[in-house]
Amino acid sequence: MTAPALVGKLALVTGASRGIGLAVADELRAAGAHVVRLARSLHDASGDRLTDMQCDVTHPGDVDRAVGRVVADLGVPDIVVNNAGIFLIKPLQDTTAADFTATLATNLTGPFLLARALVPRMVERGSGHLVTIGSISDYIGFPGSTAYAASKFGLRGMHEVIRAETAKTGVRTTLISPGPVDTDIWDDVKPDEKPGFTKRKDMMRAEDVAEAVLFAVTRPARVAITEIRLLPTIYSPRG
Repeated sequence: MTAPALVGKLALVTGASRGIGLAVADELRAAGAHVVRLARSLHDASGDRLTDMQCDVTHPGDVDRAVGRVVADLGVPDIVVNNAGIFLIKPLQDTTAADFTATLATNLTGPFLLARALVPRMVERGSGHLVTIGSISDYIGFPGSTAYAASKFGLRGMHEVIRAETAKTGVRTTLISPGPVDTDIWDDVKPDEKPGFTKRKDMMRAEDVAEAVLFAVTRPARVAITEIRLLPTIYSPRG
């Protein structure tokens, strides 16, 4: 019997207490990796190939503390999945400065802080894989998504620069940009009641994105999956 693809590997996933992050963490662990899950709502705990840490990725001190513990106790991760994010649908005139700042803090500053802390360590080692969970909104601007699109377009830009800076270092990078995924971020939006939105029954599942992550990080070292775009088969262009 072939051993799981990620036996002996260390993976770190942010926003891993629910939704896409939880599904990614479960998928990587099922493939044999020891998974570190970071989220604001988690409590520090450890188990069989699983370490949970409470961490707010918008706070530099939290990120430094978590990364320091991971590196000291487990080593530099082989796989880092920048997934933590928040979702906001508001037209420009209703988007407050606080809305905009909070969205960028979670969706862009958080991934920056984690990448800054770990990518140089992976480069120094000569191997590693940074996966960034983007969105269809990192390449299409939808009405009512000023803050969200700004954060995701910015995330794409940051990821592309990291890709350029890590070229030929042995570190691989993948941007995964999914369309609508049926998670609790849609609970308040109620897309089934709005014309032009993809109905929840037609949305992708978090496990679909997790499988894309696993595919990207289990390719042979000679192969770099630089970007994956995922859409529901039945898709409404509004989101």
